[in-house]
Amino acid sequence: MSPVDAESTVHIHTLHADLTERLVALRNDPGPVDESRTRVETAMADGEAHYGINTGFGALAQKQVPREDLETLQRNLVFSHAVGVGDLVPKAVSRLILRLKIHALGLGHSGVSRETFDRLLLFAERDLIPAIPSRGSVGASGDLAPLAHLALPLVGEGEFWTDDGSDVRSAGDVLDEHNLTPITLHPKDGLSLINGTQQMSAYGAHVLHEAHRLVKIADLLAAMSLEALQGSIQPFDERVHEVRPHPGAQQVAANVRTLLTDSEILESHRNCGKVQDPYCLRCAPQVHGASRDALRHATNMVEREINSVTDNPLVFEDGDVISAGNFHGQPLALALDYAGIALAELASISERRIYLLLGGHDGLPELLMEDTGLNSGYMMPQYTAAALVSENKSLAHPASVDSIPTSLGQEDHVSMGSIGAVQLLDILENVERVFAIELLTAAQALDYRLPLRPGRGVDIAHETVRRAIPHREEDYLVEDDIDESLAFVRGDDLLAPVADELEALR
Repeated sequence: MSPVDAESTVHIHTLHADLTERLVALRNDPGPVDESRTRVETAMADGEAHYGINTGFGALAQKQVPREDLETLQRNLVFSHAVGVGDLVPKAVSRLILRLKIHALGLGHSGVSRETFDRLLLFAERDLIPAIPSRGSVGASGDLAPLAHLALPLVGEGEFWTDDGSDVRSAGDVLDEHNLTPITLHPKDGLSLINGTQQMSAYGAHVLHEAHRLVKIADLLAAMSLEALQGSIQPFDERVHEVRPHPGAQQVAANVRTLLTDSEILESHRNCGKVQDPYCLRCAPQVHGASRDALRHATNMVEREINSVTDNPLVFEDGDVISAGNFHGQPLALALDYAGIALAELASISERRIYLLLGGHDGLPELLMEDTGLNSGYMMPQYTAAALVSENKSLAHPASVDSIPTSLGQEDHVSMGSIGAVQLLDILENVERVFAIELLTAAQALDYRLPLRPGRGVDIAHETVRRAIPHREEDYLVEDDIDESLAFVRGDDLLAPVADELEALR
């Protein structure tokens, strides 16, 4: 089976449904797994050295191991490489690591044994998710340490997440509860399990799946702030973006035009004489659009990666076992760094809109409350947004520009893509919180434009927020409202009614 067969392709935008379907298909037809395993067993019978099958690993690749020790070799490999440290990978991402590993092994070029493959499938089907430390990979010989922790529960070691994801439990105890015994890793199994880019890929796939929704939220927030600040719709004119035809900018401009359909606020200041808005409003298509285009590129790279075989050595149909470098994370490392920069910029321009909303412009009260002095209004949420944006500037420093040799110099250039992957998730979560603050402040500002109604899309979003979060005129514990607002940013409750009433945002 080819890794690019349409039937086996997993897409970012339909990630979870595609992986679920893929795992069912592999349970029903594991043929490619069996075929590649047969080729490994044939190779073992020829008595020659085959990397990772009957040799040591990394700097020890020249040392051949006797046949009677090959199962011990694989167990030792997993044990010696399970040296991850730090906070655990979130359960949702660990689940993706497991499912992506199964998907990759199922492409039929790794030679993993059916016993090991079936046990991984069983883990996924019962949602038994190994607990994986987030630090320890340099993103080159695959994500060795994280994937070794993924493999430990197969042999009764390591830990699983609890069902609610609040804690971890001993893998041995969980296996006992499910009437499962540890398995024996067969030749090539250990290496197939720990070689690969599944940690980096899972982080990237998770974040980019969320970003597909988040870029639409960004456009909605820009439209809400534009209406609240009585900004101009002219910079969103379709003709403007035809003469500089970046796809992302064209999508953003079209979304804002949709959201501002039938706006009374726009009509009320059409002839106000104001020439230009600040960049955070006027240049939203250019800034949001550039991030969209960057995220599209990153999505293409990650999607290609999760549908690839990143094991070593690779087993081919003619029986050849080839040691190469498909495990090297450089393609992902560059793409994940780029995605992090793109997401960070969305929060950066959002924070500028928050600041503008607080400034008392165009009839809005300073700090978005009438009686300030006694009340601080929404002064402090902007501080929080500024702190998160500043943190993102550090997190967005490209991890891929670094390399430190490992394995006694055998692995003399590494990608550090795993570091960029962990940073990318942190950036995403910071962006979501900045967006939550813009949503809160834009909704408060729009209240002061009543009885004039904003564009229909903005109006729908505003009314949705107001059903959950009231208008405020006195200081209060803002954190509760930020949490409510964050739930809107992370869900579909803002976008779905807009799609129902007008059209789905692009």
